[in-house]
Amino acid sequence: MPDPLHPAIVHLPIALAMLVPLFAGLGLVVIQRGWLPVRVWAVVVLLQVLLVGSAFVALETGEDQEERVERFVAEDPIESHEDAAKRFLAVAGVGLVAVAAGLLPERRGAGGRIVGTIASLGVLAAAVAVGHSGGELVYRHGAANAYVSDAASANSAHRLQSHHD
Repeated sequence: MPDPLHPAIVHLPIALAMLVPLFAGLGLVVIQRGWLPVRVWAVVVLLQVLLVGSAFVALETGEDQEERVERFVAEDPIESHEDAAKRFLAVAGVGLVAVAAGLLPERRGAGGRIVGTIASLGVLAAAVAVGHSGGELVYRHGAANAYVSDAASANSAHRLQSHHD
């Protein structure tokens, strides 16, 4: 397992948040034109389920690593990122309900696919916000120092030990 796990996980929900609107838009068109049956919308629903699940795991791994990062970064930017992550998960959950409505029969399903496609754009906006605040933590506030300094210390100790041998 990567250590830290959080940076390895967070890219999946962000990537999915970018893919779902593309698949939803494409699905909307091919279903409305009758090129493919409504059941292909299940792909969009599955992607949204994966997005919600991976967003939950990302939030949990972030909370697990919060104390370690707090030694290097002020609490406000961390709290801001955590709030953005919670909003992202909530919006993604609402998006899942909207996208799933696209599987309903007839007009309700058609309306669900339109609403789900629009909702996926809201999920993407929330993903951009949480990704931006995470990037700010790492590149502006130095959150990576929580891991770099440990690795550097271990590396220095190893070099000193090797030099004395």
